[in-house]
Order: sequence, then C-alpha cells, then structure tokens
Amino acid sequence: MARTKRVTSNEILDAVERVVMKLGVSRLSIDAVAREAGISKSRVVYDYKSKNALLEALIDRQFQRDMERNRALVEECAGTPHPELFARLRSGENVPDDVEKAVAMAITASMSSEQSVRQKMKAWFGYDLAAMESGAKPLAARLAYFAMLGFGCPEWFGLVEWSESDRLSFVRDIRTMYACCPDEPALSPPVQTKGSKQS
Repeated sequence: MARTKRVTSNEILDAVERVVMKLGVSRLSIDAVAREAGISKSRVVYDYKSKNALLEALIDRQFQRDMERNRALVEECAGTPHPELFARLRSGENVPDDVEKAVAMAITASMSSEQSVRQKMKAWFGYDLAAMESGAKPLAARLAYFAMLGFGCPEWFGLVEWSESDRLSFVRDIRTMYACCPDEPALSPPVQTKGSKQS
C-alpha cells in the first residue's frame, strides 16, 4: 500500500504560487494545486475548503512576509525622518520577482468577485496608511507612499520594466519630494450652497 505524502500548509501554498505562475489565476483550482503538490484533492480541501480560501491564505502569508521585511527595514531606517515611509521606499528599490508578480495578479483578479479577498487587501492597505500617519509629516508621507505605489504598479502588472537607474532615481526623487513637502493641508475654498451669500 502506497504511503500518503505528507505536506505542510506552506508546501500547499508554494504549489498555489507555482500553479499561478504556470497557468495563471483563471486556471487556479483545488485540483490543479493537488496535482502540483503531488497530493490528493482531499488533502488540499482538508486545509483549504475552496479556491477563495487558498487565495486568502496566500494573502496572509504574503502579508506576514511583507511585515517581517518591513520590520527589518524600519530598523535600518531608524535614523531617517520617517522610518516607516523610508523602509517602504527602500523596499521599492528592489525588482519584484516573478512569483510576487504572479501572486499580485492572482489577488487583483480575485478582488473583483471575492469580497473576503478584497477585505483582506483593504486591511493590508489600511495597515500601510496607518504607518504613514505614525511619523513626522504624515500628509507628506501619504503623498510619497502613493507616488511609490503609482511608480511600482505598472511593473507589478508586467506593463513596464524599469531599469535599475530609473528605479533608484525615482525612489530618490520621492524622498526629496517628502523632504520638501510641507505637512499642511491645502486650504479648500468655502462650499457655496444654493441661496447662500458670500460675505
């Protein structure tokens, strides 16, 4: 009688990443993951009841990886004006690898139809925004953070490949933008309602 192959949850999630890399998110399924991991479908279902559960677990794992990387970078950036922002900028100096890009695509594709996946990503994004509020000049930090996202997204989605010099130059410019940006909200003109008079 053949012995049942023992795998960990991490090995199953590694198989999810490989399936997404090879086949794309549209062909991600419990069957495909079981084949890739060399285990029975029931073994995958035991830990993850659905494709959605696999994606949620993948987000949780990637979030933990990101948290660990950020913690180390925040320590390295302790002497900077805003360690949380500068840690993320330091991370942005690196080219995302193919696995990270594939996972990002899988998660993004799922967000349109899966509320739970969208909620997990909102929580992750909320964590980063709260980190921008934690240091000096939070409004400037938030602006710099969004500039970094805008620069990075096209590469994450395979639309552009930045050269190393372009990437480093852009990150340097964002740091400069943060340093030069005052942290005062722009004054909004008073809202005129129908029938109101200007004084």
